[in-house]
This record gives sequence, structure tokens and C-alpha cells, in this order.
Amino acid sequence: MAEQFIVHFWGVRGSIPCPGPDTVRYGGNTPCVAMRAGGEHLIFDGGTGLRMLGDHLRGRDDLRLTLFFSHIHWDHIQGFPFFVPAFTPGNRLRIYGPSVGSAGIEQHLTEQMRHPNFPVPLVRMGAELSFRNVAAGDELEIGDVRVKTAALNHPGGALGYRVAWRGCIVTYISDTEHPETGFDANVLELAADADVCIYDATYTDEEYRQGHVGWGHSTWQEAVRVAQRAQVKRLVLFHHDPSHSDAFLDEIGELAGGRSPNTDVAREGLTIRLSPKDRTV
Repeated sequence: MAEQFIVHFWGVRGSIPCPGPDTVRYGGNTPCVAMRAGGEHLIFDGGTGLRMLGDHLRGRDDLRLTLFFSHIHWDHIQGFPFFVPAFTPGNRLRIYGPSVGSAGIEQHLTEQMRHPNFPVPLVRMGAELSFRNVAAGDELEIGDVRVKTAALNHPGGALGYRVAWRGCIVTYISDTEHPETGFDANVLELAADADVCIYDATYTDEEYRQGHVGWGHSTWQEAVRVAQRAQVKRLVLFHHDPSHSDAFLDEIGELAGGRSPNTDVAREGLTIRLSPKDRTV
């Protein structure tokens, strides 16, 4: 069987974890998406879903992982102090993320784990950690995987990622607010002709207009519009509002699917597999 590009969802909620009987099927963990391609293990964001991924990898001491942060708001970093592979000697983690002001990603993660915020400092992590600040427009090579970044419209800033391997393209566009009219050029560039587009669909259009303008998030309706404009093959609605129950997300899935048939509502455990192909990216 040919090697594949595999995308697995470990956390799909935004803002705050929301476990409970009404969120069992889609899950209550905050953002974390793992991608496997070309022998590389890439992880996007370190919300509480990262702890679940860490438990899945527990017991390994030969891991080579690359972790990308979109930004450093709590829901995207709060799983990092509980990521078991980072405490295991022998593992290696390359960590990429944006700077905010004069502080880089290493300092932000260090501060999160410093007293009085957390009892165990980052220096206690036993794995080999390396940090690199990335900015909008950077292009990175992780083995044979190419990663491009672009700025998103979010308070304090955020990065979107376009991941390409052997003709397959997956885009991670979390925490972005769409313009009042037209489209965000950066979002369209990231999403263009993607096989899979993971997009911030926190609200409905109605919710967005009623009190959430300027909060830095988009809607499932805008996700569909972006996917159609960018000719996305498969759209995944992501970063669900914590107040959206399983039943509510079912309704969104039906409505979105009626407008764009190849649409999924992200849920913990969702796995997407892409086969390599010949295509210029």
C-alpha cells in the first residue's frame, strides 16, 4: 500500500474545553490536528487535544515531531504542559510559532509553565526541544513536506498553514474573521485548490452578526463560500463554539452539506487519508 497523507483530529473546539453529555460525539477538546506525510509527523496547535495525542504516543522514546502553533491564545496552547512525549528523554520536538511583540514562541510557552501559572517549568521537559519563530509569508521544508504560512485576521494575530506533499494539499485556517464584503486574499491563497481545507467555522452568520463582530472568528456559511471560491475538494468545519451541542452541529452539517456536498463537521477521531499524486503545488 502506497504511503499516504493522513490527517487526524484530536481537538476541534474553540475558546474553552467543553466536556459533557451534549458534546460527546464531536468532542470537547480544544484545537489539535495531527498530519502524517513523507515520514514526518506534524502537529497543528496544542490545545487540550494535544494531551490526547500525547497519551496515544505514550511509551515511545524515539519520536521526531514538529509542532506548529497558529497563535498563543489559551485554547491553542493549554495542552502543551500535559504533552507526555515532551517529557520523555530520547524524543525530539521542533516547535514553530509566531512572535508577539518582542517575545518568541519559546518565551510564551515558558511563561505558561512558570509560577504562578503552572507547577512544573518547561526546563523539566526531558525531550530535546528546539524553537523557531515564524512569520506570515515564511516557507518551510520539513523533510519532503512543504509548509507555507499566511497572516489571518485575529486579535493579536494568527497564522494559517498550507501543507503540501507529493501533490496533496491540506490547509489549516483556524481563528480568522472574514471581511464584511469580498474575501480575505490570504485565506484564498492558503485554500486555493486544496484537497482538504480545515476552516474556522465558530459561528453561524446570525450569531456572528449578533454580538461577535471583531472577535476574530468566522462562520460555517463563510467557510462554504471560501471553499467554493477557492475550489476546495473537501471542506472541514472546525473550531466549534463551546455552546454548540452535538445536535446543533448535526444541523450545521446538514445545512452545509446541502450547499457543499464534500463538507465534514470536524469531530475528535475523524481521520482523512489522501494518496500521493503528481501535481504542481
